[in-house]
Amino acid sequence: MTTFRDATAVAPRADGGFDATLDEKWSVGDKAHGGYLLAVMGRAAIESAGQDHPHLTAVSGSFISPPSFGAVRIDVETLRRGKAVTQVRARMSQNDAPLVEALITLGRLTEDDPWWSGLEPVELPDEQECWLSPTEPPGAGMRVPLMEVVEQRLNPAHLAFAFGEPARQGVIAGWQRLADGSDWDPLSLLVAMDPVPPVSFDLGAPGWVPTIQLSAYIRRLPAPGPLRVRLTASDVTAERMDETAHAWDAKGRLVAQATQLAAVRTPAQP
Repeated sequence: MTTFRDATAVAPRADGGFDATLDEKWSVGDKAHGGYLLAVMGRAAIESAGQDHPHLTAVSGSFISPPSFGAVRIDVETLRRGKAVTQVRARMSQNDAPLVEALITLGRLTEDDPWWSGLEPVELPDEQECWLSPTEPPGAGMRVPLMEVVEQRLNPAHLAFAFGEPARQGVIAGWQRLADGSDWDPLSLLVAMDPVPPVSFDLGAPGWVPTIQLSAYIRRLPAPGPLRVRLTASDVTAERMDETAHAWDAKGRLVAQATQLAAVRTPAQP
């Protein structure tokens, strides 16, 4: 099994950039997973920033072109290095063609509880009562190798789409763990912030849903144990869908949130 740390490893280049190798296990269909790509770029940004700001705290990424699995180059430009944060611009490219552009904010996170929080953790059945997502989910029409490296158990109440009767509520939620047994960290949380299946499945629009832009905030270092992740949508217009993801750690604290704009093929109105 490919560990997350190995799959996101970067090596510095003599010219100041970084080399990385994209692992095909971290994919949906034949495309690299968007949260995984941002995590690889975040690893390079952390290496570039140094020890004062060891954690990714925010990222806004634009997905330009899907990469092939294998070697990629990452370039990191420092925009500002302050006492509390370092802000950088990162680009992932392959054969000199840009693939992903991202603005990344780095800092130092703690395990502290929130001073205030207005979000309660999503209510879920016990992990073992939830449906373990397979690599070949029914109705998806594609393999999801990501489910070999992420153990995901979805709330059965949100799985009507798997039986041809989507609930059309715009919500899918479940438990997530890294399959290699390692704990979640600020970089791997980016994978959880781009969950599969997309919430369009619950809306009766299955199929490929490529991410156009994704912004994520990492709030604190997560406690060991599983995440509760809820994915919702609020509007689908002109074959564009928003998705909002929230993740709570084993102590019930919000540890990450993200919003993305994705393309979706919508069927005719019923």
